[in-house]
Amino acid sequence: MTTNPPLSAQHAPLQVGQVLDGFRLEARLHQGGMANLWRVSRVDGTDDGGIELLMKVPRIKGGEDPATIVGFEVEQMLMPQLSGPHVPRFVARGDWTRQAFIVMEHIPGETLRPRLDDAPLPPEEVADIGARVATALAALHRQHVVHLDIKPSNIMFRPDGTAVLVDFGLSRHEQLPDLLEEEFTLPMGTGPYMSPEQVQFVRSDPRSDLFALGVMLYHLATGERPFGQPDSVRGLRRRLYVEPVPPRAIRPELPPWLQEIILHCLEVKPEKRYQSAAQLALDLREPTGVVLTARAEKLRVSGAMLRMKRWFFALGADPAAVPAVTEQLARSPIVMAAVEVDRGTNELRAQLCETVRRIVQTETGARLACVSVMKINRIGIDELTDQHGQSLHVKQLIALKHWARPISKALDLADGRLTFHVLEAPDVADALVDFARRNGVDHIVMGARGASALRRYLGSVSSQVVAESDCTVTVVREPAAS
Repeated sequence: MTTNPPLSAQHAPLQVGQVLDGFRLEARLHQGGMANLWRVSRVDGTDDGGIELLMKVPRIKGGEDPATIVGFEVEQMLMPQLSGPHVPRFVARGDWTRQAFIVMEHIPGETLRPRLDDAPLPPEEVADIGARVATALAALHRQHVVHLDIKPSNIMFRPDGTAVLVDFGLSRHEQLPDLLEEEFTLPMGTGPYMSPEQVQFVRSDPRSDLFALGVMLYHLATGERPFGQPDSVRGLRRRLYVEPVPPRAIRPELPPWLQEIILHCLEVKPEKRYQSAAQLALDLREPTGVVLTARAEKLRVSGAMLRMKRWFFALGADPAAVPAVTEQLARSPIVMAAVEVDRGTNELRAQLCETVRRIVQTETGARLACVSVMKINRIGIDELTDQHGQSLHVKQLIALKHWARPISKALDLADGRLTFHVLEAPDVADALVDFARRNGVDHIVMGARGASALRRYLGSVSSQVVAESDCTVTVVREPAAS
């Protein structure tokens, strides 16, 4: 096999005037903790319908949270599936082997975030903003996507007032692999806006976005956050049993219909919330038609006894079964290729690659998950960069993609059928077995290096995976020396 491409180009600072895959960097518009935003233009002058172009480039410094890397991959995979006025138009994307990026339509203006500084806003403006965002969510959900990070900084508006949703790094597409759920076991989202089911690790319910919109409406209407700004899982779980102060207890002049809508969005159980974004948008546009319940008249939170009862039932409670955004596709077999990209021989990796290709070729609906494990210490601080300051996580991800390139070319796998996962764990075999179990893997294919007295005494990774896995395991042996 050929050697991996160098990473130096990927980590070199980007400069105004530089050209990436036919796009010239014109100006840096924003430097964030996770990504930089650049205004770009096409070198060849291709007409993109008169829209300005924006390039989003991840900031890879080494030592960053692996979830930010996976989240950027999620956005690269998901954005080409989206269309319509409520999302930025997708234009192009760059591979990690050279420079990861996403080129999309540039939506001019600011996000909704600065309006929080002006809160509380007039009720009519709160309702207008909410209706436009709910309309955008309805369009997104019809495309099989749950956003899962609805907040003011992820909402923009076109000149005609149309709401545009941005930043799909935490999103879930019901017809594509959920890389974040597969690789991480902590709640994903922005603390103040996360729904109770997200806290319970459920990422497939579109009503989670309605809860987040309810949090936003509460803040815009009252100037306060309904659940504070928690920074721990324990703090997040409080929303399972502690209800927010009713908005009219903070601002008595708020109309009952607005409190009704907001508290309806903030119900703990999804089945008690609005069941669609379209229904919510209708109420926000036509408040005179809102049916008022006891929610509209509440002026204080429930008493200690009811709060204790909610706490008891929330303790260890499992979330209810979640209906799909649309009818779920029939389940196809999942094949997991466990690859040692930094050890073993090129001959073994080549033989493993060919074996995986043959297996996937016979399973026309198969999903192939390529997995590598970056071994870390159980105790102590690990080096997360190499001697050149390059991220070891990204380096291993690139090597894994390089290994799978012959499979991708031979089988022409569509987006979502071929995915890549770099796990970080002190025990390689445990990480592989756990990944397979959590994600319902049907078939593990892995290599085994040559036998030795020490390996027989300690036990190999492949023998442990064979012994502990619940699915079929195929072990590819290292070719015998001639």
